Amino acid sequence: MNVADSQRVASALEHLGYQASPRAEEADVVVMNTCVVRQSAEDKAYGRLSSLNKIKKHRPDMVINLMGCLVGVKGNAKVAQRFPYVDVFSPPSDPMPLVDYLIKRDGREMEATEVAQRFAWQDEDLVLPVEQRGNLVSAFIPIVYGCSHACTYCIIPYRRGIEASRPPEEIMAEARALAAQGVKEITLLGQIVDRYGKERPDYPNLSGLLRRLSNVDGIERLRFLTSHPNWMTDELLDTVAELPKVMPHIEVPIQAGDDLVLKNMRRGYTNQQYRELIERIRARIPGVSIATDIIVGFPGESEEQYQQTYELLADLKLDVAHLARYSPRAGTVSERRMPDDVPDEEKWRRFRLLEELQEGIAGEIHAGYLDRTVEVLFEEQVRGRWKGRTPTNKLVFVETETDLRGRVLPVQITRTGPWSMQARLPAE
Repeated sequence: MNVADSQRVASALEHLGYQASPRAEEADVVVMNTCVVRQSAEDKAYGRLSSLNKIKKHRPDMVINLMGCLVGVKGNAKVAQRFPYVDVFSPPSDPMPLVDYLIKRDGREMEATEVAQRFAWQDEDLVLPVEQRGNLVSAFIPIVYGCSHACTYCIIPYRRGIEASRPPEEIMAEARALAAQGVKEITLLGQIVDRYGKERPDYPNLSGLLRRLSNVDGIERLRFLTSHPNWMTDELLDTVAELPKVMPHIEVPIQAGDDLVLKNMRRGYTNQQYRELIERIRARIPGVSIATDIIVGFPGESEEQYQQTYELLADLKLDVAHLARYSPRAGTVSERRMPDDVPDEEKWRRFRLLEELQEGIAGEIHAGYLDRTVEVLFEEQVRGRWKGRTPTNKLVFVETETDLRGRVLPVQITRTGPWSMQARLPAE
């Protein structure tokens, strides 16, 4: 979400006459877009803000804009007081406070209606910054802002606000703009992306939106994340199976394998219900890959409860498991009411055991790709190799002098590992 927001802010600044600067020390405007899902991300933001203060003391005219979850939708008086040298505070996904500030500071005569129309982000020139136009192959489109589910450990509803679906016309316009700028693949984003349109009966649901987006010329692949087990419908699964442009990859977090832990997390499903969902996904989408999220060390999680998570992951053999150690976030239900009673060293032990398990599972899955020919959309060159992804979101590298950016090509897998695969072009 922050990547998409940052791209739009950069594009908006370019339309005010600014150009990208490679170093903050040389910039007239510095925008720091923040994430606070974990404490480590928040601490990193504080450290970066402190370093910017040193620069600003030497360059007092430099504008510092703090944006994102550290500010939140309602503002953050404590942060504003702690960092008085920050000029502008912007909520998540909203560049307008910075745009307004710069317009007024520079003495530009632009009425509010003109500003709103100019930066509505439906114009193809206001989607990607100049340096990414024609170079970015895969892009993100936020379709649901905020979240109303309120898991007990999650800070997102407090920082990004209640769930709000973007108008489908705006999403379609952005998709066409991205296609015009060379983007081949779009990933639709939402904290619970499956809930798109739930609060707006005049909007299509996610299945309907995917069908509309499949008609956008130039877009060859569509993905979406993140899903929630409670909102993964058969209609959506059938849409993934039916539409050639929608890739057979599902991200649906379990978070924990024990029913009591899931209840304390306020997730709304059980271990068995999740297992049945995975069966349903695999039955309706042949060859699908599935990713999950897991939190270890949630308050009160015993060794026996952790083993439920371990056994679930071992049984289901999912393609990807994004692992995290529980980190209390100020203001959440778990932080206020549940003591963080699992020692950090124990969280690390559980984390590493799951990591080792998943490495073996992924390695086994990827080994099945050896010598197979698969289609890959190539995104960019990394250390002399072209990086791309299969329809099932497997990372593939190819060594070739040929420019593969933005091309979908069949390649033969020559080597596999748990995290990526190597391949060659059939003609080589």
